[in-house]
Amino acid sequence: MSTIQIRKMDVYDNINPPICTSCGKIIAPGEKAVAFVCPNCGQAIIWRCSKCRAQGTPYVCPNCGFKGP
Repeated sequence: MSTIQIRKMDVYDNINPPICTSCGKIIAPGEKAVAFVCPNCGQAIIWRCSKCRAQGTPYVCPNCGFKGP
């Protein structure tokens, strides 16, 4: 029987906040952003901030180069 160890986050843990694929801005917690899998390759996660979503700023998939609105 295996045991699962759970550890609380430490102040010194490295975190990788989500970054908007369109503008490169860090997405703050609680912001009306969206994350979805690339519609072309299905491998990369695309993050869009609320501003880029509202303006229809294009994005490019970092994995396959797919360009979307």
